[in-house]
Amino acid sequence: MRDMCKEEDYVFLNGQTKPDKTTGYSMFQDSEWQQQREERLRRRLEREQQEQERQRELEEQQKKKEEEWKFHVSKLASERESLRERLHRLREFRDFQKRVLVQDLGLDPDKPNEKLTQLLMRL
Repeated sequence: MRDMCKEEDYVFLNGQTKPDKTTGYSMFQDSEWQQQREERLRRRLEREQQEQERQRELEEQQKKKEEEWKFHVSKLASERESLRERLHRLREFRDFQKRVLVQDLGLDPDKPNEKLTQLLMRL
């Protein structure tokens, strides 16, 4: 910014100190200065556009990562739930086996029995 101001000052001062004999040269400098200014403006706009594009890409990547993470977490939760259901079914089956063995052996279901425990471990 400081360089641009210096450049403008020099152009302005050069325009004042030189008399009319260099009017063509002065106009050439003015048009050259205008072209340089437009070029700087164009480059700045390009940089801003590139920065906006980069920010948009970063945001898209972040959203994609968040979606992947949410999918991963939901998949883990689903797997955990299915394991819990399986464990519940296995426990119910184990209780069923225990009741059938108690009835077949004619044992008291309320008393712990070592023979019943051994049979259940073998199954």
